[in-house]
Amino acid sequence: MAKDLTGKRVAILVTDGFEQVEMTEPRQALDDAGAETILVSPKEGPVKGWQMTDWGDEFEVDMLLDEADSEAFDALLIPGGQINPDLLRVQPQAVQFVKDFFDAKKPVGAICHGPWLLAEADVIQGRRMTSYHSIKTDLINAGADWQDEEVVVDEGLVTSRKPGDIKAFCHKLVEEISEGLHRLRRVPAASDKSEQRPNP
Repeated sequence: MAKDLTGKRVAILVTDGFEQVEMTEPRQALDDAGAETILVSPKEGPVKGWQMTDWGDEFEVDMLLDEADSEAFDALLIPGGQINPDLLRVQPQAVQFVKDFFDAKKPVGAICHGPWLLAEADVIQGRRMTSYHSIKTDLINAGADWQDEEVVVDEGLVTSRKPGDIKAFCHKLVEEISEGLHRLRRVPAASDKSEQRPNP
């Protein structure tokens, strides 16, 4: 049965250089499920997508980042593209916007290079996730449990590796948003595991 996202508002955080298909296809999937999607950017005017090897189309920004309040949204989507997250992760306001969604335990989807921004926000310690292979080491160094899978879900965090994974990414993103708030997973420390014994 298709998930109904009627009444859900999803922020899509971008600036110039996002991989176009990683924004347009998940956005269409969310819209088709009944969500309201809002393109949020620190940049005034239209933002420009990237299509594999060259610049793509322009898209009108729905809301400037300095006017966006994470409390007004139910979930966050971060498309990839090498340029997009690299520009966003040096902007403190964008990093804080991401942190706010994690603090509130709201669903977050990030694909390809998008998880770079999550590493900058310091929100992936102990989280199972994936990404484009070139930033694997960055995510591991930030504490992630990196997996080479088309889509990885960890308590509301949905990540995928590349445009070829978009179908699976969209399916899981819609599913996680339909479930609402998620408890952040705590990874037991080694000492915790050693002390765990069956009841006599």
